[in-house]
Amino acid sequence: MQQFNFFMNDVVQDARNDMIQAGYTQLQTVEDVDQTLTEKGTTLVMVNSICGCAGGIARPAAAYMKNYEATPDRFVTVFAGQDKEATAKAREYFKGYGPSSPSFALLKDGEIKMMVERHEIEGHEPIQVVQKLEQAFDEYCK
Repeated sequence: MQQFNFFMNDVVQDARNDMIQAGYTQLQTVEDVDQTLTEKGTTLVMVNSICGCAGGIARPAAAYMKNYEATPDRFVTVFAGQDKEATAKAREYFKGYGPSSPSFALLKDGEIKMMVERHEIEGHEPIQVVQKLEQAFDEYCK
């Protein structure tokens, strides 16, 4: 059991590092979430997880979006299953959407404008997720 826990700690840390290296700010507390998601402007929230579709599709799409021509004011991430309170708080801002991880939420002035849910990530190619995010960025981040 101890070996499994060490393995999972590595998996979690690798998933966190992917987002940090991509330039996303980790929101690990309820206070971090409230402070950031109520700021004026646009914020992309990536709900991270350790599942395969997060590592193979969502995180690569998240990293790619940092280089798109129209970008939100902030790129942030919460980690489902790890930073549970922060993730639950972020999901309060995603009105009209159920819990979904991995997922992306684009907020403007604290209000949800679009969501890419797990069912739109799992089984899709990263470019399909990127295209959905590009459409949202074009609409809300200019």
